[in-house]
Amino acid sequence: MSSHPDDSVVTPSTTLPTPPTASASPTPAPHPHPSPFPDDFVVPAFSTAEPDDGQRWSTWPAATPTERGPRPWPDWLVTSAAAVDTELGVVKSGKEADLFLIDRTVPDDVALGPLDGGRSVLLAAKRYRGPEQSDFHRSSQYREGRRTRNTRDGRAMARGSSHGRRVQAGLWAAAEFDALGRMHALGLPVPYPVQISGTEVLMEFIGDGTAAAPRLAQTRADGADLWPLFEQVAEIVLVLARAGFAHGDLSAYNLLVHEGRVVVIDVPQLVDVASNPQGAELLERDCRNVCEWFGRRGFERSHDHLFAEALGEVFG
Repeated sequence: MSSHPDDSVVTPSTTLPTPPTASASPTPAPHPHPSPFPDDFVVPAFSTAEPDDGQRWSTWPAATPTERGPRPWPDWLVTSAAAVDTELGVVKSGKEADLFLIDRTVPDDVALGPLDGGRSVLLAAKRYRGPEQSDFHRSSQYREGRRTRNTRDGRAMARGSSHGRRVQAGLWAAAEFDALGRMHALGLPVPYPVQISGTEVLMEFIGDGTAAAPRLAQTRADGADLWPLFEQVAEIVLVLARAGFAHGDLSAYNLLVHEGRVVVIDVPQLVDVASNPQGAELLERDCRNVCEWFGRRGFERSHDHLFAEALGEVFG
């Protein structure tokens, strides 16, 4: 039954409404399938060229929101679907992962849209190795308080099987991406985490041109000249502690110095000091490692004092 009171049968005496004239403009009917895209969406443009050997289409368009870095995205970030990733070589090779230099560039024959970001950028791709090649030395002490939801995966990691090592490689990549995001949100100097894809973490490349920034261990400064660098390292330790964390493996070898600024790298083992039974011990080791390195370079600082201050930030 109709819910409209005037839906009765029309009799001959009823005056019918006058049909619209030809000059009237009828109201357009709504589109049955409204567009899922925002008004400023631009259809991606692609180059007529195809990637060569050592190249690939940018992996950015295939990444989900949780696989991309925190917003707001930096102005230099290239987000065009037409971009091509070109591998330029290995920056660093380690036991657990290799660091590659990637050039992500939009070809010149493609016009940039308003949401495409920059045209070209150098990125660092950290690729955790698969079960046939990796030689993980990460101690279980870092994994205290972390659990995998899949019990089969957990058992495989405990046995050290190929599947378990493959799972572990993915977990370390995810842990690094998450830690970089956390530290970036705290305002700490870390490479901006661009995206993660499986066991590959793409991040901001810290360096000049294609030359990576040197590690703190490579600096030639000594004595009082090290004061600005120590102040930055101490601030990194204390800001992390204030948020409840310790780097867990801090040393002069995973701190870069770029244009006088200390940048933290290699952070997948980031430790929650309160939930990890060895959290305080790892925090103390971070303080001792950096203070002893500075001391050997002629800039004496008490690691006990730094540790006490950091503990106060964690539990204060």
